[in-house]
Amino acid sequence: MTYSNIIMALLMCALATNGPAMAQQTMSLTVEQAIAIGNDNSKSLHTSALKVQASDARVREANAGALPTVKVNGMYTRLSQVDPFDVGKSLDPLFQAIHVVNPSTPADMIVNTYSARATVQQPLFTGFRISASRDIADYSAQAASQDFVKDKKELAYAVANAYWTLFKANEFKKVVDENVEQMRVHQKDAENLMAQGMATMNDVLKVQVQLSEALVRQIDARNAVLLSMIGLNNTIGLPLSTEIVITSPIDPTTKELPGIDGLVKKAVADRAEISAMRARVQASEAGVTLAQSGWYPQIALVGNYTYSNPNQRIFPQMQQFSDSWDVSLSLSFDLWNWGTTAYQTDQAQSQRAQAYDAMGQLKDGIMLEVTQNYLYQKQSIERIAVARQGVRQAEENYRITDEKFKKGLALNSDLLDAEVALLQARINQTQSLVDYELAEARLEKAIGD
Repeated sequence: MTYSNIIMALLMCALATNGPAMAQQTMSLTVEQAIAIGNDNSKSLHTSALKVQASDARVREANAGALPTVKVNGMYTRLSQVDPFDVGKSLDPLFQAIHVVNPSTPADMIVNTYSARATVQQPLFTGFRISASRDIADYSAQAASQDFVKDKKELAYAVANAYWTLFKANEFKKVVDENVEQMRVHQKDAENLMAQGMATMNDVLKVQVQLSEALVRQIDARNAVLLSMIGLNNTIGLPLSTEIVITSPIDPTTKELPGIDGLVKKAVADRAEISAMRARVQASEAGVTLAQSGWYPQIALVGNYTYSNPNQRIFPQMQQFSDSWDVSLSLSFDLWNWGTTAYQTDQAQSQRAQAYDAMGQLKDGIMLEVTQNYLYQKQSIERIAVARQGVRQAEENYRITDEKFKKGLALNSDLLDAEVALLQARINQTQSLVDYELAEARLEKAIGD
């Protein structure tokens, strides 16, 4: 086998191996499956989950603040040589006066010192600083957890919106394709009637113009499907070239809406945003307590164990390792810090007031959102009934007009109008059904379901 043949064989093997992977992937998805894939692939949802993990770690960190701490340190010191202090010389006149021989001699200088110390400290009272820090961390973790729930529901709605948008684009394309086929049949009928002397060339041209417009709409509809599919793939984190087959049907039945007052109460009670803001309000309350902790003394129990050479507590000092320990009750209190505690308290109280205002604004926004989505869904229910009736009327009008046109009893313009009316009626029906699905999803999100 020649070198070129070997290269060709390798290329064929590579193409055979990579060919299926390079082909466009096709997936059949229900709306629930699309939401599940979106949850797994969403980077923003993953970031929100990491925030929950970080807030949980802060809770554990705050809890650790109430536990004893153990610190160990070691040190080696080299001292310079200095003249030793001779006690005998300074007291020699005294010893001579009382006829006593001075027995002291200069001590050897210890120039190498070694020290190891273990310190245990247990806070006893911190002016409620530790408990306040613990409350802030706990409430912040609760808020982060509710934020994750909110982000998950918003992602679910975004996926549902993209899913039903693709469904609508597919249905629009089907309606436009049917319209194109109707126009082609109309063109043949008009040509046959012209051949029989029952229609003019101008009638045929009108049909051809209408068919050209229908073909343009068909191109637009096909492009809308592609764009909607790309949008859904992007939302759920799939490759943009993935072909999605919609399998969830539109439910033609509509649900009876409960009272608006009950929905508003449910939203205020169940919305994750409300729970998160409630936790942030409680955290701001704890923030005031934390700021006020500076007004109180700080009390701690401290214990030290020292192992050193030489040990400073042992006299006379000897060049050997010795151990010792001590226990202390420590109290510290800021007598004057130029109003720092007062300023910190003012800031915390201001942040607490802002949190309460934010809670009020959030409740007002939720009430407005629920009311608007309630009215949108109510409107979509009414539109579905009208749209269905419009389709029945347009289909019957087209059937009658088409039969008359084939018999030469109706004008060409009448059939063109009937075709346009049927196209618009079917588009309106599809639009109203999809609008209902989206309105129902928005209302469910608004009330916290």
